[in-house]
Amino acid sequence: MIKDIKAKEILDSREELTVEVKLKTEQGFFKASVPAGASVGKYEAVALEAGKAIENINQIIALQLVGRNQTKQREIDEIMIKLDGTGNKSKLGANAILAVSIAVCRAGAAVKKLPLYKYIREVEDWRMPRPCFNIVNGGVHAKNSLEIQEFMVIPEYEKFSENFKIGKEIFKKLKNILEKEFGRKAVKIGDEGGFSPPIFNDKEVLDYLMQAIDGCQAQIGLDCAASQFFSEGEYKLDDKNINSRDLLEFYKKITKNYPIIFFEDPFAETDLPGFQTITKKLGDKIIIVGDDFLTTNIARIKTAEQNKSCNGVIIKPNQVGTITETLEAVKLAKLYGWKIIVSHRSGETRDDFIADLAVGVGADFIKSGAPATSERLAKYNRLLQIEKELK
Repeated sequence: MIKDIKAKEILDSREELTVEVKLKTEQGFFKASVPAGASVGKYEAVALEAGKAIENINQIIALQLVGRNQTKQREIDEIMIKLDGTGNKSKLGANAILAVSIAVCRAGAAVKKLPLYKYIREVEDWRMPRPCFNIVNGGVHAKNSLEIQEFMVIPEYEKFSENFKIGKEIFKKLKNILEKEFGRKAVKIGDEGGFSPPIFNDKEVLDYLMQAIDGCQAQIGLDCAASQFFSEGEYKLDDKNINSRDLLEFYKKITKNYPIIFFEDPFAETDLPGFQTITKKLGDKIIIVGDDFLTTNIARIKTAEQNKSCNGVIIKPNQVGTITETLEAVKLAKLYGWKIIVSHRSGETRDDFIADLAVGVGADFIKSGAPATSERLAKYNRLLQIEKELK
């Protein structure tokens, strides 16, 4: 039984205020904190200012949930959704609702005496997700001139621990390459722990990645976050204004020349024809992933399947606001045969919930930034621990 719920302010990795919840049951105390994105999709659930979200938890949500059974995740999430009463969590705040939802999930796992990933369990056969290390930051995640927001290396070895080891080696090698080329200014760190070098051409970054990858089995993933460089029907790439056709040609060219496994948000969130065309042209070779385009939203995932505009999805619990809705989004995407990428946000906390989520739902990949900084490493360290348990 839930005995008490209290929320307070903490700082995220960008030193901005966010929400932390402490939930009390017979089994003890269970904490949860929520991240925030810098690149926020227009279709995401609404996060309120931290102080208001905390007020809503302490004065509204807690009063309704104290005394309830913490193992009834769906029931509790539905109570909060009904309390909010909006379609986008704008009354209580997705950040308020999610912090409580995660804490309830942890408390439920304690009742069942299960690790969190086993309590979440949506799969029959356990497998570890492949980590996507964002080692060069651009777009709104860095103070440089790169339009593409995330340049990720994705090692392709059998064990998660080996992939983590190789990811760290590539990260270190890239640091040496960039320092030799540009000096120490090249290794400034962006929002997600990756480097923020003074490079003006997105393709040039891929060449540096190839140097760092040399000798390793690894692929490349790109979070284009194209909504950030889209305006009035045109895209601005490498200081040129181009249309959707030209942007598609750019993607085709780099797909031929580099080991790219996925494009995330290759077109703006409102550019449905762009998504449909790239899925038709390249979807049999690589994964076309929706993030801002889908926002972990069941209705948008259904529409994207009908329109054949994606074959992969980013799963971010704070885009939708509850664990129940997050799991439903995963189930639907899996039903369609899509690839699943569980993801952090650029403004992160040390909460490692998404690590258990990724294993529990059998995600293909996990994004948690570069193998650096405590907020990112918390997720990777938890995955290393889970891998040991699963042996």
